[in-house]
Amino acid sequence: MRHFAAQLQERRTALHYRKLGEGPQVESLEEALGTFLERNDFGKVKLTRPGDYRVLESLKSACRACNVELEIVEDDSFYSSPKDFQQHAAGRKQLRMEYFYREMRKKHDVLMNDGEPAAGKWNFDASNRKSFGKDGPERLFPRKRFSPDEITKEVIQEVDTRFDGHPGNLKHFDWPVTRSEALEALDRFIESELPQFGTYQDAMWTGEPYLSHSLLASSINLKLIDAKEVVDAAEKAYRDGKVPIESAEGFIRQIIGWREYVRGIYWMHMPDYVDRNALEAKEPLPQFYWDGRTEMNCIREVVTQTMEHGYAHHIQRLMVTGLYALLHGVDPKELHEWYLAVYVDAVEWVELPNTLGMSQYADGGVMASKPYVATGKYIKRMSNYCDGCRFNPDNRTGEEACPFTVLYWDFLNRHQGSLKGNPRMGMQLRNLERVSGEELDAISKRADSIRAKHR
Repeated sequence: MRHFAAQLQERRTALHYRKLGEGPQVESLEEALGTFLERNDFGKVKLTRPGDYRVLESLKSACRACNVELEIVEDDSFYSSPKDFQQHAAGRKQLRMEYFYREMRKKHDVLMNDGEPAAGKWNFDASNRKSFGKDGPERLFPRKRFSPDEITKEVIQEVDTRFDGHPGNLKHFDWPVTRSEALEALDRFIESELPQFGTYQDAMWTGEPYLSHSLLASSINLKLIDAKEVVDAAEKAYRDGKVPIESAEGFIRQIIGWREYVRGIYWMHMPDYVDRNALEAKEPLPQFYWDGRTEMNCIREVVTQTMEHGYAHHIQRLMVTGLYALLHGVDPKELHEWYLAVYVDAVEWVELPNTLGMSQYADGGVMASKPYVATGKYIKRMSNYCDGCRFNPDNRTGEEACPFTVLYWDFLNRHQGSLKGNPRMGMQLRNLERVSGEELDAISKRADSIRAKHR
């Protein structure tokens, strides 16, 4: 924000900007706008749609209190608007991202050849789920880093001073904070990481927080670069023969598919969406989400990385921290607030549906067709996190049993009544039927003891 303010001031744009702590003291953005409107004669406020429903409602309230008209301008950095998504959803019994994604590809002529999908398929996801194998990633390019300038150093000092008791670490802060930096980051990704992104996009590896992921979400969400610029660059790289279709399609689907889809879900279902809890999960968020102090190596690795860098890639979020919370039975609103607090790319419109819907199935199937549950064997297959961990992902009972595996079977047992009608859960529930009653009792007792430690 301070870099953007400085750029506007250099252009001699009329600007009223207040830094943190500058008077008059206010408690919220709503109060700040209200105070400004009371002291100045404006007949209208023009606002680009914010990312948060709460922010929009608070600014509406400020304008009403000051009897000032508020005009909402749709954010043209997206491919679709909330109204567009409403039209897509009209008359559909179920919403699924794949169909929305195909519609977006056709509408915006992305990766299309004469009305057909490039390379003959809409989705190459099946080709993009490989693990690294025992030797780990073969070749990784050094991440493009941006050294803090004077403005960033000033903000880091303020945060360290004012919020010294908060979790996290600013020693490694090197994210893009200007448009020129974000464009450099985009160029580096397209040239270096995108060619090998697809195949291993779901893989994880100890000590490698970034791998071949783009790290562009914060720049896109902060409007330093436009989603269309990113998609166009990825498609051009494919058309020029520099990137395989699996990588280009997998990456583009994350933006024109998932990113647009979750935003549509968010604006269609707010404000009550945030309070949904279809599985009635009530457990508190374990303390190790803040400090990483746990014997589970995968959780420790991802949480420590998160606190150091403010970043974890989508599988680390969905299938490590998210999966554990789902199996443990954590209150989804608590988990949502954690994700919103700790990641540099977290804005509520994208974070809430991904957490509450995709990760926790708390919306009862609005976002996802089934709960994404798995044993510790999934983490063992997709990473080396289990190497040296004291828990065994193959075991579901006993002191050495991996908590993911114990809680997985307990989850299926506790929720089998509500999941029985879901055809995509059929195989997992049939496997549950093969577990003896005696073993299920042992699993249940072990699961209860795991939860009890964190209450």
